[in-house]
Amino acid sequence: MASLSDLIIQHPEVSSFDELLELVVHTAKAGEIFLEYDVKPDYRDTPRNWRDQLEAAFMGVIGSDKWDK
Repeated sequence: MASLSDLIIQHPEVSSFDELLELVVHTAKAGEIFLEYDVKPDYRDTPRNWRDQLEAAFMGVIGSDKWDK
């Protein structure tokens, strides 16, 4: 299981919510099947529905044919 806080700490190069979305997609493609949303991302562009967007990005990979690639 990956946690959002660990992803943010391990990737200090990520400086925007859009980059975090890309990292979450990459994490799912790398084989993680659970993501814990334990912190709110502290980026200037973090939207109000940040959790919904991150979950959709993560689950979009898990629940698609991209999982097999």
